Amino acid sequence: MDTTGVIFDIQSFSVHDGPGCRTTVFMSGCPLSCRWCANPESWSRTPHIMFSERSCRYNKGCSLCKDTCNRGGLSFANGKPVLNWETCDACTTFECAEACCYSGLKQCAKEYTVDQLMKILKRDSNNWGGKGGVTFSGGEPLMQNKFLVEILKECVKNGFHTAIETTAYTDEEVYLNVMKYVDFVFVDIKHMDRQKHKEKTGVYNDIILSNISSVANSQWQGRIIIRVPVIGGFNDDVENMSKLIYFMQENNLFEINILPFHTLGESKWRQLGKNYDYATSGSVSDAQMEEIQDLFLHNNIACYIGHDTAF
Repeated sequence: MDTTGVIFDIQSFSVHDGPGCRTTVFMSGCPLSCRWCANPESWSRTPHIMFSERSCRYNKGCSLCKDTCNRGGLSFANGKPVLNWETCDACTTFECAEACCYSGLKQCAKEYTVDQLMKILKRDSNNWGGKGGVTFSGGEPLMQNKFLVEILKECVKNGFHTAIETTAYTDEEVYLNVMKYVDFVFVDIKHMDRQKHKEKTGVYNDIILSNISSVANSQWQGRIIIRVPVIGGFNDDVENMSKLIYFMQENNLFEINILPFHTLGESKWRQLGKNYDYATSGSVSDAQMEEIQDLFLHNNIACYIGHDTAF
């Protein structure tokens, strides 16, 4: 098979991305640009560079990357590497990352063929046990739907339990075709108001809600859990959650996973030369998360906080 996919991480022994012990494959590319995103390195469909000042050894006298870039993307100021992000974002050769021995500069994402990825999954399957499997995450795995379908078909042939974590932001035909090979799905709803959704994610939510409804009302036999990252001051209000409850009930969906806001991705934004909007905002108290949970429970919707999802 010559179909290839771009992947920025593969995590074995994952226990929060579906039933049992799993391998989670993080695929590159995302049509959304959520301002709180924990994986901003996933936005680009192509391999790109990241710079971690914490990992860099410039303060120990290292200069292995010096003079590796002939396009003006890398310079030094007081012995410290300085990246020209406009130039670096267009790089395809990553000479500086190849020269770095300490992961200060690193290439994020690489191409895999279906056969190469299946070799890893078959190896990991020995550790999954009876309930485990593979989860495709991102980014948005549906952006690479041709590769995703090919790898899912191979997973089904091998009897692997399959799951995806998705925004559902794609053409309905693509979404329904992928779902034919999926047993379990976490699907995100960031906000029920289309304009507010666009303000913080870059896209309207119409396609997302439509695709969720299409699958929920189809003959698909898998399990759907709605997932909401709860962002203080954005989507944590009762009005938004009430609209979500109505949408779920209307589509016979009765499971939701609400995720407390965290800033674990902040360092990645810096490593990509980006500004992180939620460095000092967005937090939600445990008490408020429980209040939101109670709102769903009182409407007969199973609501799991964080990693407490019932698998």
